[in-house]
Amino acid sequence: MKVAVLGSNGQLGSDVCAAFLRNGDEVVGLTHSEIEVSSAPTVERALSASMPEFIVNTAAMHHVEKCEADPMNAFQANAIGAKNVAMWAQRTGATVAHISTDYVFDGEKGAPYLETDIAAPLNAYGITKLAGEHFTAAIAAKYFVLRVSAIYGHQPCRAKGGLNFVELMLKLSHERDELRVVDDEFVTPTPTVQIAEQLVALSRSNDYGLYHGTAEGGCSWYEFAKEIFRATDTVIRLEKARPGEFPAKVPRPKYSVLENRALKTAQLNVFTDWRDGLRGYLRARAETAVVVP
Repeated sequence: MKVAVLGSNGQLGSDVCAAFLRNGDEVVGLTHSEIEVSSAPTVERALSASMPEFIVNTAAMHHVEKCEADPMNAFQANAIGAKNVAMWAQRTGATVAHISTDYVFDGEKGAPYLETDIAAPLNAYGITKLAGEHFTAAIAAKYFVLRVSAIYGHQPCRAKGGLNFVELMLKLSHERDELRVVDDEFVTPTPTVQIAEQLVALSRSNDYGLYHGTAEGGCSWYEFAKEIFRATDTVIRLEKARPGEFPAKVPRPKYSVLENRALKTAQLNVFTDWRDGLRGYLRARAETAVVVP
């Protein structure tokens, strides 16, 4: 099928393009310079030029602090952008896959969140992404909303200074003798390549709706760092940060591990344990000879 990927040069979008190409699909990659999702005329022009059957919308304003400082722009990108894409998909009969986030939850549950759990975001980023979910579900007859968590991929992430958590830890391990990492925030580290493979699987299904799409299991950021160093034989003194040592500028959920219940029920789940995902990322990293600055 013909697939349009919005945000095609991003950390996730680049792997989504590659996954659909491997699957034999025709891929139209659209970058921010080619489509501004918050502008309905731009969306109409860019998508009508290629008439995709399946749209993956990875475009978003996802820098949490910037969203909090400028919620109106965040709403335009994350909510109105989703609305514009969903409207085009509904009008043309296309299917839209909208990427959302674990930050739609407040973290109070203390156990893996299911798709049926009530969303209660703590910050502007989570609120605007949840609004994008609602716009997508309300407008498009054929849609997938896929919530992801703590993603990392080989393409640099502009919003995070070009370094994902894995690369940041390895970079810092070359610069310092000791690292301190928070142990009171729990997520599911998920490689973008697996999310991309999941989107390909969903594109062949008509089980439309809301899905959680993360690696299996969960860990604290400290535990993630510990596994990164163990898997790469990196020798460094790693300590748990003291309570309040790294205060967050914006409220974030302390526990946002997701359970892929809906994917498993539909027999569509492709994700493996988060440790396996990390090992796969590190193998690919070694094969492409990525050099830590």
